[in-house]
This record gives sequence, C-alpha cells and structure tokens, in this order.
Amino acid sequence: MPRTPLLTGSDAASKRHEIQTYFHSCYRRYESLFEVLSDEGAYFKKSDPLRHPLIFYYGHTAVFFINKFKLAKLIEDGLDQELESIFAVGVDEMSWDDLDEKHYAWPSLQETQAYREKVFKIVSRVIDTLPLELPITESSPWWTILMGIEHENIHLETSAVLIRQLPLRYLRQHPVWQASERVGASPQNRLLEVPGGSVEAGTAIHPPLYGWDNEYGEHSCEVPDFKASKYLVSNQEFLEFVEDKGYETLSYWSDEGNAWRVYEKVSSPRFWIPAEKGYRLRTLTGEIPLPLNWPVEVNSLEAEAFCRWKSRQLGITVTLPTEDEYLRLRDFAKVPPLLSWGEKAPANIALEGAASSVPVDAYEHNGFYDVIGNVWQWTRTPIYPYAGFKVHPAYDDFTVPTFDGKHNLIKGGSWISCGNLAAESSRYAFRRHFYQFAGFRYVESSYEEDIKTSEYRSDTLISQYCHFGWGENALGVANYPQRCAELVLAYMEDRPKRRALDVGCATGRSSFELAREFDEVVGVDFSARFIQQAQLLKEQGVLRYSIPIEGELESLEEVSLKSYGLEDVAHKVNFWQADACNLKPIHQGFDLIFAGNLIDRLYDPGKFLDSLAARLNEEGMVILTSPYTWMEAYTPKEKWIGGYQRDGVAVTTLDGLMEHLGEDFNLVDTREIPFVIRETARKHQYTIAQMSVWQKKRK
Repeated sequence: MPRTPLLTGSDAASKRHEIQTYFHSCYRRYESLFEVLSDEGAYFKKSDPLRHPLIFYYGHTAVFFINKFKLAKLIEDGLDQELESIFAVGVDEMSWDDLDEKHYAWPSLQETQAYREKVFKIVSRVIDTLPLELPITESSPWWTILMGIEHENIHLETSAVLIRQLPLRYLRQHPVWQASERVGASPQNRLLEVPGGSVEAGTAIHPPLYGWDNEYGEHSCEVPDFKASKYLVSNQEFLEFVEDKGYETLSYWSDEGNAWRVYEKVSSPRFWIPAEKGYRLRTLTGEIPLPLNWPVEVNSLEAEAFCRWKSRQLGITVTLPTEDEYLRLRDFAKVPPLLSWGEKAPANIALEGAASSVPVDAYEHNGFYDVIGNVWQWTRTPIYPYAGFKVHPAYDDFTVPTFDGKHNLIKGGSWISCGNLAAESSRYAFRRHFYQFAGFRYVESSYEEDIKTSEYRSDTLISQYCHFGWGENALGVANYPQRCAELVLAYMEDRPKRRALDVGCATGRSSFELAREFDEVVGVDFSARFIQQAQLLKEQGVLRYSIPIEGELESLEEVSLKSYGLEDVAHKVNFWQADACNLKPIHQGFDLIFAGNLIDRLYDPGKFLDSLAARLNEEGMVILTSPYTWMEAYTPKEKWIGGYQRDGVAVTTLDGLMEHLGEDFNLVDTREIPFVIRETARKHQYTIAQMSVWQKKRK
C-alpha cells in the first residue's frame, strides 16, 4: 500500500498520479475492512452502545468527501441530500455513562454502496481535472482532497475497533485481515535509562506531509533523565495485575477510573474472554488463546491503575509517560521518520506487518521495543494546543472540542495506523475510558509538564460569540439575540407556537428565549463548537468563558440560565450540528423559522431560502435578520442574492429575498435592529441589521 504523499515536488502530473493512486488504495482498503461482516444485518448492529452502527461509518467517510468538497467549492452540489444529512456528523464519542437512545432511519446497504461508488467517481474526476500547483499548502484545494483521504484512514482504525466488538456470528474470516500466529511466553520487562534532552515538536507552516491542525505550532522543553520500560506491557505482565485482584483494589483506581470500573462491572481488559483455563483474546474476526507475548490493550484508566499496582510491586513510583517523555524516548531510540522508512516499515504499523498485534520483542529500537507500532501508547498528557495553534476552516471542530482536559494523547501508532496516523508528528487523543488498539509502557520519572489544558471556550471566536449571546455591552445597545427573540414572539402574537427552528443559533441564546413561549425549539448551527457550547449550557445551566480586556489581560465571565429565568424552559430546546443549506428532512413541521444574521454567511443562500416553505406549517412564519455584508470569503459572488448590479439596476438583498420567498410568502414587515460585537474592553463593532418578517401563503 502507498504511504501518505509528499506535498512537495516538481512534476505536477506525477504528483497527481501519486495522489490518485493513494486515494484509490485507501478508499478500497476501507471497503475491504467491511467485507469481514457476514451479512447485511451486521451493518445495523450497535457493537458499542455509545456509537452508531457500522452502516454509519461505512457511509460517513464518503459523505465527508462530498461535504468538504462543497465547502471548498470543488463541486457545486451534493449527490443525495438525505444520505448527506444522515451520514454527515461523525462526532458521537460520549462519556461512558451517557445513554444514546436515538433511533435513526438508516439507508440500506445497497443504497450506501451505490452512494460510495458515485463518490469514488467524483473524487477521482476532481483529482484528474483540478489544477495542481506544488507545493500543496493548507490553502490549496488539494488540501481538502488529502483531508478526505486521511479522514478515512482514521475511520479505518476506529471502525476496526467497533468490528472487533461485534459478536463473532456477524463476522467471517478474510484473507487480508488475518491475525498473527506468533505467540509464546513474554520476555521479562524492566526499566532502562533514557538520558534527558531537548524536545522540539510542532509542524512548520509548510510541512512536507499532510497534518491535522493540532500538529501545528511550536513546542519545546527540556526533559530530565528518566527510565522507561523496555517493552510495552504484555498480556502476561498485565495478567499478574488481574490475578492480584487489581480490578478489585480501590486504591489502584482514580475517582474517574473507579466510577467507570463500577459502572461497567469490569474485572479484566475488554478483549479478554474468560475461559475454562485462563483467558482467550478477541482479535478482529476471531478468538485465540491469550497470547502472553502480545501487548495488552486497555484504556487509560486501566493503564493508570496498573501503574499504581506496579509502583507497589517495585517499591518506586511509575506512571504513564508524558507526551514530552514519549517524544524524548523516540529521539533516543533513533526511530526513523516516516519519510525515511524505505520499502519496509521499522515496526508493526500501517498494515505492513500483521492484521493484529505481534510479540512485544519483535521490533527493536535502540534497546527498546515497539517505540512505534503494534499498539498505540497511552500518555498521561491531556491534549492541548501548541503555541500558534489555529483551526483549519474546512474542519473547525476536528480537535478543538478535545481541549477539555478529558482526552489523553496516544502516541506511536498501531498495526492498523495508516497515512498520517503513522507519522511521527501525529497527535490523536481519546477520552480516558475509550478503547482503541492501544496499550502502554510505564516510566519512572520526576518530570512535570508545563502545559495549560485549554478548554475550547477560551477560543477567541467562541468567547466572542458567548459574550454576544449572553453578555451586556458598553454601548447601551440591547442584547441582540434576546431582542430578536422578543420581536419574533411579538410577531407571532396569537399564532400557534408549537415548534420553532432557530437556524444559525450559535451559542443558543435566541433558542432558549423562544422556548419561553414555544413548546419545542430546535437550534441548529454549522459549527459543532457553538452547538457543544449551547448543549453544555442546557445540560449544566452554567457557561463560563473569558473575554479580552487589553493585551494579555482577560476577564472571566459566567452566565447561568437561572439568572435569565430560562432554567425551566431548557428541556424544550434541542441542539443539532447541521448545514443550513442541507438540512435533514426531519427538520420540518415548524410554525416559525428564525435565521439570525445567517444568509450572508451561507455558501448558497438561495438554496436555503427555497427550502423554507416546505419546512413550515400552514401560515407559518419566516423571520430573517442580516446586515447584508456580502463577502466572497463566505458566499461565491454568483450566489449573492443582493448587493450587486443587474443590467445596470441595483439589486438589494430585500429584492433577492422577495425573488426567492415571494411565491410562497407575503412580506409582513421590516425593521432595523442594531447590534454590538465586543473585541476588547475599548473596541466594539457597531452594526445595524435588517429584520424581515414573512408569512407563508395559504394554498
């Protein structure tokens, strides 16, 4: 299989062919994974109560290409609005005690396969025809193509984990996905010296390989001498912990770990199966006697408990390594970077070994083993942004939601880690209770990281919108979403107020305000970060954020639903991440659709407007607000509905609204509404939006 392509080169035709080959290989490899499912029914079984069934992941990676291609303006339209809604959002990772009781009308396997084939042809055509300039940079449309491919590589691994959790009756053997037969006794583990040294991390502005946003920026530190285990912790070494009542001894477990342990009623690693004599191991598609010389696969909570037990056994303190210590070990072990691997990877990684783990003493790296590959290695480091971190506008919620102190980094890659996942720069993180193909090694160390886990609501844009939605301003102008909601409710008068749709709801203020009188309010926004903020406020009733005063000075703010008299209506509000130009078919049957300051930020406002009548009940109302600041950065000029000359005549946005809504709606009223966006204590943006009120005509 080809490896992730270089972004540099001098021959565009050769690079185009390389990327095309890479896309074809990765796309078909992902499909081959699903060939281990025995029948169509297996696609619709939930192997994990906190995750979607496998049909979602099978369709999701294809839809990702289409949705990102539309965003990057590589294609004009999607293929299937319904499928592209159902398969759109892949962020369904939850806490271990969340309950996912949602029910979805999934498409058939045949529909999904047909859709994947259409996407394959579209992506292939774009790669064949899109102009290519080298090097490929973050601002290049080719970056979006590589993003889609590397996104599918991520799901190759996460989907394999879910398949591994399916009952065996839903699976069959497959020649490409065969486990290793190299089993035996495990070598004795011990701690080896790692001399201290400098660590430099972070990806340059123009890297040689594709990378995700969390890899960018700068990070440097000095790591003192420490010791690290020669091998990854094997099944045999972990078995000693299990047999010594490690899962039953409360003192080995953190509060979080103990709560998870009690809730899940665990007494051994998830993929260990109690047998008449000892344990068996669940592999991807089968069961084998527990291979004692393979690395154990556990979550971070179990690894932490083992380290406390091991500390007691050794009479010293051992822990999981930090990210910095892992990077220092990797340097000391002289693990070659991805670009210098040659014909064969120096580890059980990227499916270049077996479709499973192999013995922990199979791949040496300067006296240590499995510094990369075999299984991911848990660290004790919660993922955080490097200095200079910036989100990529095409995928703004890839990493930022994980900057919450609850997601720990895993390093080194596993046997199935392909593409970017196998690169030395990769930074992936999961909740500590999550299972991947992940194990660990332990260290004896006095090192303390100097990091500040940064919850995403300290992000400048998020903080600004939190304050816009919930704060007061220094210019005496009424809070904008609150004022809009008041006017909307006044226009509704004695009309039915059963269901309202708040499109572009941001952090949720207008949605909560509408719920004062509506029986149900659905708030949707394109930004998952905004939706997560609104959902957090709904669940906890409190929102905390920081806003800049001047320079590095900040003010910490707190708002609560109770202080606004909204705590009793929160249950009537539901938030969804969604594309306003491609809303799900379930979003219909509303008495009101409100879109605040939205239409001039859509990539196809006409498509959004044309869809509204079908989503409204008889005589329902559409109420829009906007300052009409049309910009090509948000909307292609040919998609503007106003703010331009047509045949020498000025076309205003209100004219454009009438062209799109006039057939189905009567214009009831317009009015001006000012709003203020605070940047710092002494800098504010003052803007005037126009509200237009439309009533659906009787048919």
